Amino acid sequence: MKRLEYIDWMRGLACVLMFQTHCYDSWLSAEARKSPLFAWSQLGGTLPAPLFIFLSGVSFALVTEKLRERGAPRGAIARQTITRGAQVFGLGLVFRLQEYLLGYGYSTWTDLLRVDVLNILGISMMLMGLLCWVTAPRDSRDAGASLVRSLTAALATAAVLALVTPPLWTTLRPRFLPWPLESYINGVHIFSVPQPWLFPIFPWTAFAFAGLAVGFWLFGPQAKRLGDRVVAIIVVAAAGCAALALLFDGSRFRLYAVYDYWHTSPNFFLMRCAVLLAILAFAYAWCRWGLGCAGFSPLTQLGKTSLLVYWVHIELVYGRLSILPKGRCSIALATLGLLTIFLAMLGISLLRTRWKQRRREATARGTAVPAES
Repeated sequence: MKRLEYIDWMRGLACVLMFQTHCYDSWLSAEARKSPLFAWSQLGGTLPAPLFIFLSGVSFALVTEKLRERGAPRGAIARQTITRGAQVFGLGLVFRLQEYLLGYGYSTWTDLLRVDVLNILGISMMLMGLLCWVTAPRDSRDAGASLVRSLTAALATAAVLALVTPPLWTTLRPRFLPWPLESYINGVHIFSVPQPWLFPIFPWTAFAFAGLAVGFWLFGPQAKRLGDRVVAIIVVAAAGCAALALLFDGSRFRLYAVYDYWHTSPNFFLMRCAVLLAILAFAYAWCRWGLGCAGFSPLTQLGKTSLLVYWVHIELVYGRLSILPKGRCSIALATLGLLTIFLAMLGISLLRTRWKQRRREATARGTAVPAES
């Protein structure tokens, strides 16, 4: 399956934003944290998680449509996609175990049950697999209607997830559940109130279903007929989402007893979707007509191995293997460390890509049928 470079480029952008957020957060001293640079760094840090989860939905739509075009049965597609989601969820649990073992002595056992990005990515993929199975075509004549069903169902699911988030975080919290289970609903963890730095199902899986809807449209027949004009429609959609978010937020009507714009509001979710669509339009244009299509792109390369570089850099920034002393660095030293992390992760990414390429070539040589003499 040919990779779409603008999707990899967006993942690479998410990786770079993640690096700078984590590096400055881990290494800067208390005095350096008062600088405008740190404030802007933290603002940029609000983008990686929505980007990763949104792009998981876009990629999921691509994989599902390719399998459908090849005639794969709906049950087989569901098994493959849901199994992949379960694998990612399992990797999230393994990652938490690794962090606990590497931090043994100062990490607590409750960190093993923390709801992190990989956990919610896996759950999102399993839920998307279930939705695609329900809306899949029964026969070839139903393919067009099935695509509309899938797209509509994905949008509706994203909307419902966003709309029910505020009460599940406040007035209708499922307090009857043990905290490890409630944490998957609202990110409460071991605390008395939900924590905005965690990644519970509500609202984070909504980004995956929004990406799924966008992906079904991008890879559908209508967008293919439009060609490069899709970028204009994406821009219009981004502007529309932003306008609606501002309109609803400025309205005097209040649907919820507790309104928290920056953490649980559906209006903020809508604004974030506008930002994600704007980045998607820019990435498409950059990789189609800009420097993104001119030879080697570090962002595209990082995006191809985003899971690997996410996994490795955490320990080099936050763990015992941190390359700089945590909480004691100047801006200049932390920036040098950030550049080191970027180059190291790019090198690891290149090694991983080349290793996979050599494995494919070796497999191809081993399975090639010799020509008859």
